[in-house]
Amino acid sequence: MIPRTSPICQSDDKPLAQSSRPETHWQTAIANAIREPVALLKYLNLPESLLDGAIAANHSFALRAPLGYCQRIEKGNPDDPLLRQILPVNEELQTSEDFVFDPVADLAAMQVPGLLHKYSGRVLLITTPACGVHCRYCFRRHYPYQEKRSEQNWQEAIDYIRDNSEIHEVILSGGDPLSLTEARLKNLSDKLMDIPHVVTLRIHTRQPIVLPERINNEFLSWLDSLPWKVVMVLHCNHANEIDSSVAMALNKLQHHQVTLLNQSVLLAGVNDNAEALINLSHKLFKHHVLPYYLHMLDKVQGARHFYVDRNKAIHLLNEVRQNLPGYLVPKLVQENAGEKSKTAIT
Repeated sequence: MIPRTSPICQSDDKPLAQSSRPETHWQTAIANAIREPVALLKYLNLPESLLDGAIAANHSFALRAPLGYCQRIEKGNPDDPLLRQILPVNEELQTSEDFVFDPVADLAAMQVPGLLHKYSGRVLLITTPACGVHCRYCFRRHYPYQEKRSEQNWQEAIDYIRDNSEIHEVILSGGDPLSLTEARLKNLSDKLMDIPHVVTLRIHTRQPIVLPERINNEFLSWLDSLPWKVVMVLHCNHANEIDSSVAMALNKLQHHQVTLLNQSVLLAGVNDNAEALINLSHKLFKHHVLPYYLHMLDKVQGARHFYVDRNKAIHLLNEVRQNLPGYLVPKLVQENAGEKSKTAIT
């Protein structure tokens, strides 16, 4: 059974109306995001026949879609590849034996609250449950954030990193780490600065794609203050997600010496054709981003309808490889629970 509520929907910050701090543009954008299926269908001129399924699935995993992202969706088209990523549908309520709540065994890899140590030389810090958008295929849609909170336990994570000298890279994840304010990001980075064996900070984020206004001067100033090499791994699945505002954000990051990579998920009805994958690689590279990974779908309960089988994935990648130079071909990979690295698929 899929739980009625999902803790990923809860934000670290109080609603802006309850906060005494001045609003920033990106926080306002999050506050104004579409959260009700009826509002999304009305905004995009979609048929009412989608409403019952959307409401039912919304109870188990709440809708969140920034208006700026919704503006990139073709109105009146229920098959739009961006819409499919955010619209709750009745198929999410169908259970499947091989689709589970924790498909990549995050909980088994947790050493202290909020810190995962799966792979040699690097650790992943789950910084927040909050995201700018709720992707329907999210592999952490059932993650118990409220039980495994990291921020109030950051010191435990810092101590773990300090005591393990083989750790040279810290990955900020979530939720989305760029849902944190600059003050919170600085609080965390300050704690890491006195650990000499940490030399790289990696940020896994979808915010520059779905909420490009997040890449503001305050955030760029924080980046400039960091003593490490910074790698940002974006999450973009389709070329239509990159509009002029996203391009501007990516250009800013590139000018601030951030290494930009992208990881996509192979999703049925979104990017499971060679043309979509080729166009995505071209558009990413146009805006200073190298394709990095193309993930097979993590088999999380509620996302079965997005699954693309292995044989089709291999066929698609071969077709992509025949039409792109090698540096624009992402690695097709699958993450298997308990493995010490991602599994490359030929």
